[in-house]
Amino acid sequence: MMKLKIPLTRETLVSTILVTASSLVAAGNAGMQHSRPNIIFIMADDLGYGDLGCYGQERIKTPNIDKLASEGMRFTQAYSGGSVCAPARSSLLTGMHNGNNRIRDNRPHGVFLQPDDFTIAELLKKAGYYTGGIGKYSLGNPGSWGVPNYQGFDYFFGQLNQEHAHFYYPQHIWENEREILLHKNRPGGEKEYIHDTYTDKAITFIQENSQRPFFLYLAYTIPHFSEYPRGTPEWFTVPSDEPYTGENWPQTAKNYAAMITRMDNDIGRLMELLKTLSIENNTLVIFTSDNGPHQFILSEMEFFNSNGALRGGKGENYEGGIRIPFIARWKHVIPEGTVNDKIIAFWDMLPTFADIIDYPGKIETDGVSIWPDLKGEQGEEHEYLYWDYGHVRSTFSQALRLGKYKLLSFLTDNTLRYELYDLEKDPVETKNLVSEYPDVVSRMKQLMNEAYTYSDDYPRKVTH
Repeated sequence: MMKLKIPLTRETLVSTILVTASSLVAAGNAGMQHSRPNIIFIMADDLGYGDLGCYGQERIKTPNIDKLASEGMRFTQAYSGGSVCAPARSSLLTGMHNGNNRIRDNRPHGVFLQPDDFTIAELLKKAGYYTGGIGKYSLGNPGSWGVPNYQGFDYFFGQLNQEHAHFYYPQHIWENEREILLHKNRPGGEKEYIHDTYTDKAITFIQENSQRPFFLYLAYTIPHFSEYPRGTPEWFTVPSDEPYTGENWPQTAKNYAAMITRMDNDIGRLMELLKTLSIENNTLVIFTSDNGPHQFILSEMEFFNSNGALRGGKGENYEGGIRIPFIARWKHVIPEGTVNDKIIAFWDMLPTFADIIDYPGKIETDGVSIWPDLKGEQGEEHEYLYWDYGHVRSTFSQALRLGKYKLLSFLTDNTLRYELYDLEKDPVETKNLVSEYPDVVSRMKQLMNEAYTYSDDYPRKVTH
């Protein structure tokens, strides 16, 4: 596990920390309200690597996200913290890969963040940021230490329980630690599409905090499936299938595309707001997805090429399950229109934000800062990346990337099998090279053993 160590003194841990990045912003930039950048981290739910126009999508309209990419940096080898929701979000906020992660799977339920977990929100709050979380959380139910207000968030509005987040017309929602009833969504009432409410809350949050440094974690639930029978149009719940009503597509495909375009429109609203408030030049905006596309509605994944022709999808450690779109924009700081093939992961965000704000404290993380790369320089490389999935399922799988090689292991009924791929030559993972490179496999098995730290919450342990 890699650690970022920076000398800490009590005197320096105050809200007037100056960010080293501020010197990079051109003098006289319009809208410089403060020296540290605002940070808006937008995360879609189950959005595939190939679901955006800037990543090759040809049917779903995403002009605002595409513009975000054209005005910033688009990464081609960005990875989630996990192939399903909860571990991905835990990895993002705590800076740990799944071998050291607090929450390593969607099951068993009841594993939440604890007081000794240190999150991005805590880091930025200590540095004087006002911190907000809006949308799907997944890391702590009411009454647990994991709730956002105990994990560094000054403000939270959304769905704490990730299964509650499967409902787009919920009858209740959480604002900080207060449960709010949404009477419109009761029988006979008008409908309140919760995604729209999230955008409205995000707009209000930005407006109210535009004169001070803020961090907004906007975790949309689009385009995650809803609690309806699989394969029915309602499984992708959206108020309107515009602008795809007239398309000769299956209705589920129209709904899926409409959800993504609706989110794209709202991101356009947010970007326009930054311009109106004259803070776009001092705001870092990141857009990504928590994992690959849901693969059990094959018509949609194949119809839209949602995984970008990568193998697999959500719930798998093949590239289609963990490789994600990742776009970063900061006007006049991040080079516009750049494509970066650096290998990055969610656990890099904690050290990256610490680097950007010149955080003086010591932090423990599996990540490396990509702040130099965002500026167009060469940053530190990972020794390896690690994932696992299926702690309480019939098959427990692990994956490790070492340079161009990726090793996957599968434990089923006490039987282990392995697959090795050269991602430079074979990004779709079709040719298993285990028998051809025994030395590489041996080294990667050793790293798998080192990467996994035992947890009482996830007692499954494999020795390679």
